[in-house]
Amino acid sequence: MTTNLELLDLCHDLGEPSLQLAIAAEGNASFRIDSDAMAIKASGSSLLTMQDEDIVEVRLSTLLALLDAEPTDDQIHEAYQSSKIDPDAGKPSVEAILHAILYATTNTSVIAHTHPVSINAIGCSNHPELLVSGSLFPDAIVMLGSAQLLIPYTDPGIPLARAVRAGVQEFSDSEGTAPRVIYLANHGLFVLATSPSEALQITEMANKNATILLGTLAAGGPNFLSPDHVRRIDSRPDELYRRGKLATDERGSHG
Repeated sequence: MTTNLELLDLCHDLGEPSLQLAIAAEGNASFRIDSDAMAIKASGSSLLTMQDEDIVEVRLSTLLALLDAEPTDDQIHEAYQSSKIDPDAGKPSVEAILHAILYATTNTSVIAHTHPVSINAIGCSNHPELLVSGSLFPDAIVMLGSAQLLIPYTDPGIPLARAVRAGVQEFSDSEGTAPRVIYLANHGLFVLATSPSEALQITEMANKNATILLGTLAAGGPNFLSPDHVRRIDSRPDELYRRGKLATDERGSHG
């Protein structure tokens, strides 16, 4: 099971300036504690410099109840406060409800949310769909999966959580599995992982993939792999083994 220390290490890695994934108070990360609880970055804290007191434990059910209502801003604030397991802890990230819905609808254990420069360069363009239009190279398939989910820009908070809930359901019905990567147009990236190490690796690969995609746009356009090639990479026994090893390889951390 993930610990607070491992979450801090992940957050510090995600906030590393050289990676260009998040600055200031951008981004957040969390891990599932049990079926009705998670630990998440506190609102307003920096990924790079956050400390143990910047981790807040919250009840998922309290936040999820907001999705089936039309709460006022004051009611939302009250729900966020009452969701805290320790009443004296900091305020949970504004995206806590999105983390909650992802834990409620998938088997993920760790979630990382960042605003990578390369991904937002495409996600903020007139063609954000390029992020999910195909696979460019084998390692992207191994790490990101053969398909990813793109959500059009939606107001953060409850509206975005509802949009993601619907998108994940549609994706799962189509692909037979939950997405590992969710791109939010004009916003950023959500990664669903089994460990902090895997969350970092998938985030870095999504960033690399977007950087390469930007390069192809300057060189005549992307040459996506064929569906047959994608299916082959996604199902090869050696690649499945490597995917499993990467998910548990703590050497993926920069910390």
